[in-house]
Amino acid sequence: PTTPANPLANPGPNAPQPTVAVLGPVPFGFAEVPHGADDRMHVAPGYTAQVLLAWGDPLFPDAPAFDPLNQTAAAQARQLGTESDFLAWFPLPKGSKSAHHGLLCINHEGGVAELMFPGVLRDEAFDKLTAAQVAVEMSAQGHTIVELIREPDAQGSSHWKVVLDSPYQRRITGISPDMQITGPAAGHPRLRTAADPTGKVAPGGLNCCSGGVTPWGTLLIGEENINQYFTGDPSTTGTESRNHMRMAVGPDQKFPWHRVDARFDVNQAPHEPNRYGWVIEVDPYDPKSVPKRRTALGRYKHEGAACALDPDGRVAVYMGDDDEHEFIYKFVTAGRHDAAHPERSANLLDEGTLYVACFDADGVLRWLPLVFGQGPLTAKRGFYSQADVLIEARHAASLLGATPMDRSEDIEPHPGTGKVYAMLTKNKTRQPETCDAANPRPVNVWGHVIEMVPPLDASARRTHAATRFTWSIFLSGGDPQAEGDAKGVYHPLVSRDGWLQCPDNAAFDRAGRLWIATDGMSRQGLCNGLYAMHTEGTERALPRQFFRAPLGGEVAGPCFTPDDSTLFLSIQHPGQSNAFGKKVGHFADPTSRFPDHVPHLPPRAAVVAIYKAGAGPIGS
Repeated sequence: PTTPANPLANPGPNAPQPTVAVLGPVPFGFAEVPHGADDRMHVAPGYTAQVLLAWGDPLFPDAPAFDPLNQTAAAQARQLGTESDFLAWFPLPKGSKSAHHGLLCINHEGGVAELMFPGVLRDEAFDKLTAAQVAVEMSAQGHTIVELIREPDAQGSSHWKVVLDSPYQRRITGISPDMQITGPAAGHPRLRTAADPTGKVAPGGLNCCSGGVTPWGTLLIGEENINQYFTGDPSTTGTESRNHMRMAVGPDQKFPWHRVDARFDVNQAPHEPNRYGWVIEVDPYDPKSVPKRRTALGRYKHEGAACALDPDGRVAVYMGDDDEHEFIYKFVTAGRHDAAHPERSANLLDEGTLYVACFDADGVLRWLPLVFGQGPLTAKRGFYSQADVLIEARHAASLLGATPMDRSEDIEPHPGTGKVYAMLTKNKTRQPETCDAANPRPVNVWGHVIEMVPPLDASARRTHAATRFTWSIFLSGGDPQAEGDAKGVYHPLVSRDGWLQCPDNAAFDRAGRLWIATDGMSRQGLCNGLYAMHTEGTERALPRQFFRAPLGGEVAGPCFTPDDSTLFLSIQHPGQSNAFGKKVGHFADPTSRFPDHVPHLPPRAAVVAIYKAGAGPIGS
C-alpha cells in the first residue's frame, strides 16, 4: 500500500498557496474543549449552546406535544422528524443576508427504532415493530423547513425562537404527496410502477442525509441509504437484479416498511427502488412548490450536494457516495447561471454531464464522464440510454475505472481558494491489496480528508468544470501518537484534544476556515465533536475541538448564519452507544437522555444553536 505523504512536511505539487479566504486569515480565539465521554454536550468557554428543536417538538400551532408512549403518524407529520442531519439557512426576507431571521432547513436521515419505541431492541426491531410504529417511522423521515427568529431575552442577551404560525413551515415526510421526477430518467420504463405508470412522480423523501444550497437559492437534499427500506430477494427481480444487488437491496434490512406498503417489497414492485436514491431540489420559500428529483445528478447513496460556480457561469455539484469502495462524483450543468436573473436557473440541474473521480498516484485527478454510448457504457454492457447510466451510476462508474473510496461523505468547496475538500469517513473492509494512493490504509477505521484542486483560468479563478484537477491528502484521522496505520497526520502542533477520527460533515465560515464534524470517535472511547482549522498558511491542518456531543451522538450538518454569529448543529442518535461504540442503548436504558435528561423520556435527536456570549462571529 502507498503511505500517505505528510501534507505539511512534504506538500509536493499541492503546496499551500497564499490565503485567499473570504475575509482573510482570521485567527481562532477559543479555548479547546477537551476530549471526553459523558451524556452532556460541551462547547468552548464563552459560548452558549441552545437546544433549538428536538425530535417530536411541535412545528405548527395545532401540532400535539411530544408523547413518546402514544406516537402516531399524524402527530409526527406535524412535529420535527428524527435523526436530524444536514442543515441550511435561508434568510428572511428572501434575498437578504439576515442572520437573525430566516428559514432553517433540516434533513431527517432515518429513525433508530430501539430509541424511538419502548420494548424494542435492535436485533428484533424488523420483526417486532407494529404497523402503527412503522407508519410513525415513515412520517419521521424526510425534511423540515422551519422559520426562526432571534429575540432579546430577560438576561440582556438573545435566544432563538421557532415561529409556529409561519406561512413557510413545512414537513416533507417519507410518504408525503408525490414529488416530480425530472431529467433524463424521468418517464423511463425502469421508473414506472403500478402506483405511477408515468414514471414521473414518487412520494416522500427517504434517508435524507447531507445536501447543499444552489446559487439561485434553492435547497438540495441527498437521499442516501435507500436500500434499508426495500426487502425481498433481488436475485429474482429479473433485469433489475444487478442494479438492486449493487445498491445492497435485500432481505436483511433495517426498516420493515413492506408490512405497511407492498411497494417496499422488490419481488412485488421491482422498479420501486429506482424512484429513490436521487438528489431532490426544493424551493424553501414556497411551501406549495413541488419538490423535484433531479435524475441528471445520478442515483447512488448521496452524501452532500455542494455547489461551486465556474467562472463561465456553469455550476458544479460535488457529491459523495457514502458506502465502502464507492465513488466521488461531480455534475456540471450544460447551461449557465445568471445571477441577475436567478429564476432562469430553475431547471438548470436537468441538463449537464455527470462525472466520476479517478485519483491517479501521481497527484492527478481525472473526471470521467458518465455518458451513454461512450467507452463501455453501451448496450453490450446493459446500458440502452442515458437513463440506464444514471439509474445504475455505480455500475457505470466501476466500468469506467473510477477510484473506489473509503466512504465519501460530505464534499465542500472552499469559498475563497476554490479548492475542494472531501471527507472520507472510514472503510473497515479495505484490505492491503486494494489500497491505493488516495485510500492508503487497510482496515481504515480512522478516515481522512482529501484536498482537490481545480486548475486556474487566465484570470486566476478556479475552473470547477475542468476535467483534470490535482489532489493530495489534507489530513489523516486518528491519534497522532499512535503507531503504524493508526497514526493520524496533521499539523505537528496538534494538541491532545485537537485530533479527530472519522470526518463526516463539513462547512466553511466566512473567513474560509474549515469546520469538520465527526462520526466515529467512540472507537477511541470518546464522544464525537466539531473541529475547526485553517486550510492555508502556517496553521494549515491544525484542528481545534470547539464542541463535543453527548454519548452515542453523531455531530452533523454544521451551518453558519451569514455573519457567522450563530452556528447550527445536528446531534443524531444520542444515547445509542457507550464510549466504545458498543450498541447498548435502547428506549428504556439509553446511554444518554439528551437533551431532556428526564428519566421517563428517551434520548432525542436535536438541532442546537451556538452563539457567543454577547455578540461576534463564532470561533474568533
